[in-house]
Amino acid sequence: MIPTTEALPRLDPSPFDAPGDAPPGPSLLAGSRDGLAEVSALVASAARQARGARRPSGPLPAGRPADVLAAASAALGPETLPVDGVGAEAALRRLATLLTEHGLDLTHPSAAAHLQPPALSVAIAADLLASAGNASLDTYDSGPSAIAVERWLIGVLADLARLGPRADGVMTPGGSLSNLLGLLLARDAVALRGGVDARRHGVSRLPGPVVFCSELSHFSVHRACAALGLGEGGVRPVPVDHRRRMRPEALRELLLSLGPDETPVAVVATAGTTDFGSVDPLPEIAEIAGSHGLWLHVDAAYGFGALFSDRLASRLTGLELADSITLDLHKLGWQPAAASVLLVSDAGAFTALDREVAYLNPADDVDAGYDGLLGRSLQTTRRPDAVKVAATLLAYGRAGLGRMVDACHDLARHAQRRIVAEPRLELVAPAELTTVVFRYCCGASSAIEDRVNGALRRRLLESGEALIGRTSARVAGPGSPERVCLKLTLLNPTAGPADVDQLLDAVLTAGQAVEPATRVVSGSE
Repeated sequence: MIPTTEALPRLDPSPFDAPGDAPPGPSLLAGSRDGLAEVSALVASAARQARGARRPSGPLPAGRPADVLAAASAALGPETLPVDGVGAEAALRRLATLLTEHGLDLTHPSAAAHLQPPALSVAIAADLLASAGNASLDTYDSGPSAIAVERWLIGVLADLARLGPRADGVMTPGGSLSNLLGLLLARDAVALRGGVDARRHGVSRLPGPVVFCSELSHFSVHRACAALGLGEGGVRPVPVDHRRRMRPEALRELLLSLGPDETPVAVVATAGTTDFGSVDPLPEIAEIAGSHGLWLHVDAAYGFGALFSDRLASRLTGLELADSITLDLHKLGWQPAAASVLLVSDAGAFTALDREVAYLNPADDVDAGYDGLLGRSLQTTRRPDAVKVAATLLAYGRAGLGRMVDACHDLARHAQRRIVAEPRLELVAPAELTTVVFRYCCGASSAIEDRVNGALRRRLLESGEALIGRTSARVAGPGSPERVCLKLTLLNPTAGPADVDQLLDAVLTAGQAVEPATRVVSGSE
């Protein structure tokens, strides 16, 4: 029964029902021509506010974390949705001040903690344009130009990786999700070979699934195996050599030791470990994976950017032998996050993700050419992240980006030389790409030195003077205990050797400042 008008519930008046009020005009909707002008004006106003705000003298605001976070929260006002807004310009001015005064400055030459680079201006501008259009990549009618940009970008990156004419790929929200997707494709490929449709029946009929990876592989490999139903217990870490690269002979031995109730699913090699930048011997690993009929996934989230550089590209020899590759251009690509990509050597691998949905991609629309990229991703709505990357590649080309990679590699090599020459510092891992791992030494026990290294980093963070990384590593080689280490991740191509020297001087000063108190607390004095 269709209700009569009298039976319908009475709605509250619209906020635009009052005389003289009107809904937001076209200039407030970013996709229109007037809206783009409004966006430009708002961004200019916010940028002026940010330039006039009190920027911290270092890469971070000084203070204890709780105090910094409390000050930033207070700048927003009470945690209650306001009845009346303050207006677009005032809201952006408030946020611009907050982000500048209480935020992170990755352009500062002493920001060297994580694989988190300062973003290129052209990428930010392109990302703004992409956001204004608000396209999605799942269907043709959600954003044809954005689809074309991503297809172009995937072709360019697949060519750079030398994957061949059948290659394909998709952008994802980050390297962890790219690794998840790569292992999903691997899981379904091995399941289908065994006569199991993993989409319909899951992996319960796949006996004892095993995934092999370096003991230094990214933790997202374990997370992906857990999420895919393979189980973290099925991840077999492969020992590394003195250069922190997977040992092929150890991989071969582990494969030969598999029991009859175990199913090898994939080998995950790493091209650029997060801490050390080490690159596994890809040709040898590919040969072993191929001889066992295994999917080879290469996590090149960090290292893929080396392909821009004539100097470093050869370190990724063998990448073209992978079945799937993770790459993050929000690392060695200077993109705002996220700009991750999963490449595959054969587009047929995406068959496992195929879906026909009546309201999105009915078969007759697809046959007529009205198709999108729904069958490439675990996402449905997906923003056009490819636009910012495409703008960067068009603006700089391989040579321009290669010079930036080389500049950061030069900084890392300078840091390595300075660390080797400094009696109070110990080099733990040399500059393979753009990271250097080291320790502050004070002639005390390893336990005390561990505490000193942790404390000096926190002292630098609280002062806001410098932002350096921390990790743990086997300093004395394979099998030795792990020790607290410091890490410089150098991704600012505008920094110079003097900036690196100043950063290491700050480390030495902080170490000398915290050492006496740490010794006392440790009971050594």
